[in-house]
Amino acid sequence: MALGGTIGTGLFVGSGQALAIGGPAFLLGAYVFIGSLVLMVVTAVAEIGTYLPVHGGTMSYYGYRYVSRSLGFALGYLYWYSMGILVPNEIVAGALIIDYWESNVHIGVWITILLIVILALNVLPVQWYGESEFWFASLKVIMLLGLLILAFILFWGGGPSRQRLGFHYWKTPGAANEYILTGDKGRFIALLQCIVLSAFAFLFAPELIIQTAGEMQSPRYNIPRASRRYFYRLFFFYILGSIAIGVTCPSDNAALTNGGAGAGSSPFVVGIKNAGIPVLDSVVNAVILTSAWSSGNSYLYMSSRALYSLAVSGNAPSIFKACNRYGLPYTAMMASACFSGLSYLAVANGSSQVFNWFVSLTNTSGFISWTCCCIIYFRFRKATDVQGVERPYKSFLQPYGAYIGIVGFIFLVLINGFQVFFPQKWTVSGFFTAYIGLPAFLILYFGHRLVYRKDPWAWKPEDVDLVTGLEEILAAEQPPKVRTGPIKYISFLFE
Repeated sequence: MALGGTIGTGLFVGSGQALAIGGPAFLLGAYVFIGSLVLMVVTAVAEIGTYLPVHGGTMSYYGYRYVSRSLGFALGYLYWYSMGILVPNEIVAGALIIDYWESNVHIGVWITILLIVILALNVLPVQWYGESEFWFASLKVIMLLGLLILAFILFWGGGPSRQRLGFHYWKTPGAANEYILTGDKGRFIALLQCIVLSAFAFLFAPELIIQTAGEMQSPRYNIPRASRRYFYRLFFFYILGSIAIGVTCPSDNAALTNGGAGAGSSPFVVGIKNAGIPVLDSVVNAVILTSAWSSGNSYLYMSSRALYSLAVSGNAPSIFKACNRYGLPYTAMMASACFSGLSYLAVANGSSQVFNWFVSLTNTSGFISWTCCCIIYFRFRKATDVQGVERPYKSFLQPYGAYIGIVGFIFLVLINGFQVFFPQKWTVSGFFTAYIGLPAFLILYFGHRLVYRKDPWAWKPEDVDLVTGLEEILAAEQPPKVRTGPIKYISFLFE
């Protein structure tokens, strides 16, 4: 489920718009660039989580524990509203996917159906959620493996037309596109925009390692393994996935951007249709639709639990602590579900445009979160050094990786909506959705600082609590499960 949770509409749908703007070379370069930056965050949070893998832990918890109450407070609310906004994003993505079949049914009907299904599953006992997410995550991984194999076959001319694709689409229409301006300036702008759009596929992937740390077996052994295997998963699914897209789908296909309106059909589906393979495009499109639905289901679950955790810690009204007999925080779930109503913006503004708005909104949150993850790592590392505590896992990328991450993600926050500063691309909605997340986070942080102004800006390294809960974690640590036979050679893709 952890792997399936990081593969979603960002790769299946959002990559199409990035391909259309940047071309296959810039799409590949953007995935390598963003993936490398995220790897720096993954190794940093892995060091934090390996030392103290608490049940239900989040980066906001570690922000409170290792940096300050204000950072933990601001991060907690950032995760709540970001996950909440990702729910209507997935619903709108589902509407985009359905548009591929050119149905005459009004988009509001599809939005309502998707919304009802997501809400229904979230009010059921949690075991229903876990069971459904396991199967849908497995389906996503299997489908992506199949798409990579299909791209390999088409590359060598194994399609119905027997035409060897090779890197044909890298030559015609070209490997790198121009955007807004012409010449080298236009290609540079295309690369920047491609990087910004590609980041959506990686949102909150490092944080997921922390969120599942307290629930996995032998976390002090498995978290470092998960961080190391991130590189192989990055290469296998994202890098090879972007190459597969560039091989099978031309960047000038109008379906990728819904005729220029914004995000459009999945490049995988467009590539299959161009190859002339009957029925398969609809089958893959249907599986991608279930991916959007299951991702929306997961984001509502995580958003409601984030609000519940805020209430338990005293940072949100106590009404959100209420649970039913199944342990479901129903008041927090209903409050988080209110974000889902934003999906109806697509009725008046078009699903392609609204999808872009949500991508811009959540990208800002992701960049801020990753910057804060690096800051938390530095404070954690400083505390362990000052107190003479040995860290059980040390990545060779750190601490330099965290410095690279901070610089990279601050830069990405600033350029998240840079295209709106060109006169022909200026819109109030584009500027608002690209940059409102930054002042919102700062208001949360400094507002809390104002209330608790007697607190230090950051806990002194010698005062950071590195002990509470550690003894119980060490006692509960079990020997790692040893895999034998052929399964041990492929398990790294799924564990």
